[in-house]
Parts: sequence; structure tokens; C-alpha cells
Amino acid sequence: MRPVMILKKGNMDMPQLTFKGIPVQDVCALSGPLVRELAEICSCGTDNFTLDCLHTTAVWEGKEVPSYPFVEVAWFERGTETRDRMAEAITRRILGLGVQEVEVAFRTYREDSYYINGKSCG
Repeated sequence: MRPVMILKKGNMDMPQLTFKGIPVQDVCALSGPLVRELAEICSCGTDNFTLDCLHTTAVWEGKEVPSYPFVEVAWFERGTETRDRMAEAITRRILGLGVQEVEVAFRTYREDSYYINGKSCG
């Protein structure tokens, strides 16, 4: 069973990582160590993280090709230093799988535009 994302009002810990172009078994293998490292960087519990794997089909010139490795981090902003450290940790762990190149992008949510059960977090 997949862990439930937990949001803590006042602390707003919620990084959600979405993986594309990386086999699910590889994400499973790095999930424990990666989440522990990211939780330390973010000063939050490991239960605040959600990891999802998108199953995508990439197409180029009429042929199916491997999807490009890409990780999107959706979160409430924590500053440049934390963002840089998270991107470095994610990249290092994925490159450690033998992947040649990976991109990491951050999607930042505003607390006043995020709702839990119909109630604003702002």
C-alpha cells in the first residue's frame, strides 16, 4: 500500500516527487535512502514525502523511444539552499543507478492556493 501524503498545518511539509523515464524498480530501490536524505535536508519527517512513478511512452519520428529521466518536486518553497541540496541529492541518487543524465524541476505551491479537504492552508 502506498503511503499517504501528510500535510502538517503550520509546518507545511509536503514534498511530492514524480518520476518519469526511470523504471519503477529503480525508484523502489532508491526510495528509502533518498527519502531519509531529503527529510534531513528539509528538516521534516520521512512520512511527509510522496513518490510517484509515471508510466509514459515517448515517441520520436514515429517510433517508441525511452522516456527521458525527469523528476518533478512539488512543494512549498524552502529557499534556494534547500532546493539546491535536494536537487543534488536526487540527481546523485539517480545517476548512481547508471542513468547518464537526469533533470530535476521544482513546482512551488502557495499555501493560500493549496486546499486540504476544502480548507485553505494559507
